[in-house]
Amino acid sequence: MPPRRVTPLAVTPVQMPDELHFPLLRPAVEKLVHRALVEDGAYTDITTIATVLSNRRARGTLVSRQSGVVAGLPLALEAFRLVDPKASIRIDVEDGMRVEANHPVLFVTGHAREILSAERVALNFLGRLSGIATLTARYVDAVRGTKVRIVDTRKTTPGWRKLEKYAVRAGGGLNHRMDLATGVLIKDNHLAAVDGDVGLAVRRARDKAPAGMRIEVECERPEQVEAAVAAGADIVMLDNMHITTMRECVQLVNGRAIVEASGGVTLDTVRAIAMTGVDWISIGALTHSASSMDVALEFDPA
Repeated sequence: MPPRRVTPLAVTPVQMPDELHFPLLRPAVEKLVHRALVEDGAYTDITTIATVLSNRRARGTLVSRQSGVVAGLPLALEAFRLVDPKASIRIDVEDGMRVEANHPVLFVTGHAREILSAERVALNFLGRLSGIATLTARYVDAVRGTKVRIVDTRKTTPGWRKLEKYAVRAGGGLNHRMDLATGVLIKDNHLAAVDGDVGLAVRRARDKAPAGMRIEVECERPEQVEAAVAAGADIVMLDNMHITTMRECVQLVNGRAIVEASGGVTLDTVRAIAMTGVDWISIGALTHSASSMDVALEFDPA
């Protein structure tokens, strides 16, 4: 169930070029969160059962301890809903919103036992996805004012790809291909398998790929870029190139294809890369190296 939109003055939206839709339907959300609750022993939480009376009620407030971009609220909400279907839940922000440090994100009122038992699962989902959204937003902010789009990769946690790529979108980034079946990306090892013949690789891909699917080629040298564009590639990836070489390759392509820069990009270097004129900058760190946002539950027994 997506959170409703309420926009307090302390919260602002990320400038997202794409409409944000949560990637999982309700049955999938319920299954995923239930599995996480079972993994955590939430339904047999011996500490809480031993110390908290069954009829004790409480209020919990999920708070962001740091500024950032929120993502994953439908999963946090579901954690509380599954352990206490009668809990009252209020969400004052929604995914894709920026919050300041110590800003409340979600309020839940219900049985104290159930709130405590669902706490960690709710925080794990929200912290992980908000961390990805926050890091993505930092890169997006770093290239603001240029034409560049910040793009993710397939370097995601197994089983979490849809969620992590959703978090990238929440942070204002763009999703690259979702998986190996939804886009052609001819990399160095593919080229090695055709003896380095870029044109041959592109022609074979064009012949086998579904109509309309874009063909991308990873290039390490300007001559590969020229060969890829001449063969009709839609996207050329400039892999680990020096800034000067990137600029030369952008001029070489001259609008005939989308130009993507990739490899070793950091917050310190991303703007200089953007200024070369590339269209996309892909960053694996968005998903494989993002730190979780610090979120906590403030518990108030009634």
